[in-house]
Amino acid sequence: MERLNYQEIVQKILESHAKNRSNSQTEVKLLFDTERDRYQVMNIGWQDLTRIFGCIIYVEIKNGKIWIERDGTEIGVANELVEAGVPKQDIVLAFKAPYKRKFTEFAAS
Repeated sequence: MERLNYQEIVQKILESHAKNRSNSQTEVKLLFDTERDRYQVMNIGWQDLTRIFGCIIYVEIKNGKIWIERDGTEIGVANELVEAGVPKQDIVLAFKAPYKRKFTEFAAS
């Protein structure tokens, strides 16, 4: 069986989130470091008098697994990865405490 291209899958999912977050007052930035396998979606700008600068999604690929460090979406990046064919044992919910990960359906590390 052919191995899935995790870099490509992660990029497509994050690109779809960037397109779905169109807000005229802020910009959504995609930051892809393909050499180090780090992928991020940022929200930057001003909303009235408030500065907006924050990470919406941050994902790393380490040792053949997809580590979700930050997920500010409603649907859940992990669910989208599973839908794209990524096995749950290759997805780590890194935003959860290490001792809690074993109680999820996903990889502990």
